[in-house]
Amino acid sequence: MSAVPNLPESIVRVDPVHANPYNTKNGISHVEQAPLVQEPKSNGVPHTNGVAHTNGVKAEPEWLLHDVPVENQRPIRVIVIGAGYSGVYCGIRIPERIRNCDLTIYEKNDGIGGTWYENRYPGAACDVPSHSYQFSFNPKPDWSSLYAPSWEIRDYIESSAKKYGADRFIKLRHEVTDCEWREDEGKWHVKVKKPNGEIFEDTCEILVSARGLLNNKQWPDIEGLRSFQGEIMHSAGWNDSYDFTNKRVGIIGLGSSAIQIIPKLQKIAGAQLNCFIRGRTWISPPLAQGVQDKLGMGDKFNFSEELIEKFKKDPEAWLDFRMMVEADANNIHAVTLKGTEMQMNAQKAFEDGMKARLKKRPEYFERLKPSFAPGCRRLTPGPGFLEALAEDNVTYTRDRIAKIEPKGVVTEDGKLHEIDVLICATGFYASAAPPFRTAGLNGHTLQKHWYTRATNYLSLTTDQFPNHFFMLGPNGAIGEGSLTMMIESTGDYILKAIRKIQKENIKSMVIKPARVRDFTRYCDAYFNTTVFMDDCQSWYRKDGQGRSSDKVTGLWPGSTLHCIEALRSPRWEDYEYEYVPEPNGAEINQMSWLGNGWGLTQLGDNVRTVDLGFYLMPMFQERDIGVPLPGKPEENEQYRIRPWSY
Repeated sequence: MSAVPNLPESIVRVDPVHANPYNTKNGISHVEQAPLVQEPKSNGVPHTNGVAHTNGVKAEPEWLLHDVPVENQRPIRVIVIGAGYSGVYCGIRIPERIRNCDLTIYEKNDGIGGTWYENRYPGAACDVPSHSYQFSFNPKPDWSSLYAPSWEIRDYIESSAKKYGADRFIKLRHEVTDCEWREDEGKWHVKVKKPNGEIFEDTCEILVSARGLLNNKQWPDIEGLRSFQGEIMHSAGWNDSYDFTNKRVGIIGLGSSAIQIIPKLQKIAGAQLNCFIRGRTWISPPLAQGVQDKLGMGDKFNFSEELIEKFKKDPEAWLDFRMMVEADANNIHAVTLKGTEMQMNAQKAFEDGMKARLKKRPEYFERLKPSFAPGCRRLTPGPGFLEALAEDNVTYTRDRIAKIEPKGVVTEDGKLHEIDVLICATGFYASAAPPFRTAGLNGHTLQKHWYTRATNYLSLTTDQFPNHFFMLGPNGAIGEGSLTMMIESTGDYILKAIRKIQKENIKSMVIKPARVRDFTRYCDAYFNTTVFMDDCQSWYRKDGQGRSSDKVTGLWPGSTLHCIEALRSPRWEDYEYEYVPEPNGAEINQMSWLGNGWGLTQLGDNVRTVDLGFYLMPMFQERDIGVPLPGKPEENEQYRIRPWSY
């Protein structure tokens, strides 16, 4: 039996172009709330605006039908802070997926790239395979090296922003200085400093922090630091114009930055390096050694022109290589778990590798060998670091620094180490509140909220801060696997939240404190079984003030694949909601998003056949509906690889 009633042909075949019975704007009904209903008269008194006065009794306002299609694309404004990987991802996906959204991305620097714009020190490079540190939808076949230099990553982020139009929304040299939630308005008020120093105020319904974990420079807390009369620079604030030739160079730190800087400066003519290293660390073999071996690269990191051309011209070989890189990274999660066979074998391999690279100074191995397991501090392959440390123009100083004087560094034994330039490769305030005030409910600031620990929910929000989300927030990084896939997964979750707020007429959504406590407890229980809780100094474990802590606040509690699945289907029941009031004061109906009974594709001045039967198109069949296998649909390989989720 036909589902279409037997109507006259003139009605059945109405031209879709003229099928919209409502007044429209730009071809789509944009009336967000219907005009107030005037009711029939009662005792000669009209019911106006849904309020009737009958025998002195004030009637309840009439519930209103919202005169919009069910998609309910009400106007909404989003502000994103930061234009690195995370901010650019927002700048690509928000306009792609959300209509009627006014987006601005504020970036304090002169260019796009985030941490890769700021970190320009010699040797700055990716310490994971480049092909796993890119957007999944914009793979770059011509990375110059397995560990791409910072300038190449910076160029990639900027070119991605331009390729997909994210640069349209980015305002460079615009520094956010203050953020305050106004509960009565359901909006964030954001103060921004222009390039000329003038401060203006912007507003938005949704605020996204895409500043990342490693953004706010942390200088060493050493007496007399600013008394030094030579050149002083932080690794994230490099002075490109400084000439290191024939200079005495002091370097403080043993993190990824120092490990990359030292080999480069050691090679400069006449440079004498004094490396102040008190800590211990593991220097790993290349993190993609298996990939190098399979490609026959040996110990070389740069790709040959022939291999790059193969990646460009052979899509199958290119995809196979990318899959190999991802599988190699996702297959070593067990190395982070204490007592596993992989973890114990890794430690033996690290020891053997370090000894082989320190043949010139074998005594340095015992100085550097930690008591903690590999992975407690961030792993870095450090090409050339150990070899440089053993060279004649490099001094390895283990004594604690007592103070800094105008001419150099004084160690605890009273010795003055005279230097011309001091480099502080001392990292960032990781998992801490931003350097500007962020005030949520009742004026409660993020600085106070995270004073002792950056508590959060799934790394992307925290209680008392409605409509505020984080990209790469606390517990948002990873010890192994693809960080950019975690960025994409977090961004997709936030996109769903933005769309929910828009579609369902939500004024504010804020995570329940109990769910923040639950996630915090989960993190603590999970990390107790990992190498990250060994006795080491690491940015993975910082309190809200950037000091060492006994809690892991930098890493996601699980693998990259675990994170991707955890963020796939949001648990909206974990949030508390407040809805936009009805204009006539009627009780809020949380089903008002159902609108006026129409679908968006039915309305407009140029409705096409494809708009009215879209669900039959292959792209929607494959993406939204799925085509079952004949006979045994349960044997579909797609759902074996990735189980279906609501």
